Amino acid sequence: MRKICVVTGTRAEYGLMSHLMKLIQESPVTQLQIIATNMHLSEKYGWTYKEIEADGFTIDKKVPMIVEGPDNSNKILKSMSKAFDGFADAFDELKPDIVLVLGDRYEMLAVATSAMISRIPIAHISGGDVTEGAFDDAIRHSITKMSYLHFPTTEQYRKRVIQLGEQPETVFNVGNLGVENVKKLPLFSKNEIETSIDFKVDKNTILVTYHPVTLGNHSAEFDIREFISALEICPEIRIVFTMPNSDIGNSAIVEVINEFIIRNTDRAKAFKSLGIKRYLSVMKHVGAVVGNSSSGIVETPSFGIPTLNIGDRQKGRLQADSIVNCSSDKQSVVEGLKKVLSFEMQEKAKHTANPYEQTDSALRIFNVISTYPLDKLNQKHFYDLL
Repeated sequence: MRKICVVTGTRAEYGLMSHLMKLIQESPVTQLQIIATNMHLSEKYGWTYKEIEADGFTIDKKVPMIVEGPDNSNKILKSMSKAFDGFADAFDELKPDIVLVLGDRYEMLAVATSAMISRIPIAHISGGDVTEGAFDDAIRHSITKMSYLHFPTTEQYRKRVIQLGEQPETVFNVGNLGVENVKKLPLFSKNEIETSIDFKVDKNTILVTYHPVTLGNHSAEFDIREFISALEICPEIRIVFTMPNSDIGNSAIVEVINEFIIRNTDRAKAFKSLGIKRYLSVMKHVGAVVGNSSSGIVETPSFGIPTLNIGDRQKGRLQADSIVNCSSDKQSVVEGLKKVLSFEMQEKAKHTANPYEQTDSALRIFNVISTYPLDKLNQKHFYDLL
């Protein structure tokens, strides 16, 4: 039986992979192993490992990695150092046949490096993307070079992975797992989700996720204060916030959001984690998704609603026509909010095609990782473009 080890460090990433994890768990030819790390194991981020267990999964190993200290690069590097130590022991004990990772976060760089040194083949989901406003870009491409099987989400991204020197027969354009969740998960009705989160959700409501921008000239505090200032002068808008990830600058964002909610309890509410079903259910019923999260680029167009993408964090990603881009200053955000909530943009979004949408993304990934000959995953050869 092939042992496939899924490593997850955030609520968002787990939400994307949960259906694929079920396929691995339920198959008679594969054994699912789960390692939970980083934000899943932190009270600050909502102890989200409990969501994994509540879904019927067993976590085989927990690798704590968050260290105390100032919210800066030193803390991130020390967290990664701690992670290397934990993954070394976890992989030595579990001895998986394949390690499956998604995306581009710094904890996944520690996972991939540990697996590579341990001579465990890596399967990588969502390689080939470009996000020029975050150091995730370099991390993503680094993980690609350490991986043996690749599952980019569009043909453009598939070509980019091959351009990085990966053999074409190991690169599979499968679409996006998040979009598949939109199509397959039984989501809550408007009344059900309003009851669940105790907050009114309508077309004057926006769903906001605002992460730190890890590259660029602005601080996270500057950007979030500009954004909140824009919300202050739009009193007709209701806001559901989901809190940021653990990148450098997240503490400043959380603090400013909490200050705003105290002043606006009648029209704003924040959640450490909604969980994938509630998150997508809120998205389904709001007027727009706002912020700088990849979900606004990838999943939101499949609901036929607009996205206001702020700043450079997602710069370079393939985008649907329903996405409006704006700078991170107050006036640009105000103008952007007016545009995405306008009748014209609402109508346009209803007829937008999502470039990330394909069928059976999780099953197609499973079919590869469960059958690909392991003896072909022990040495890589660089593919030169002619």
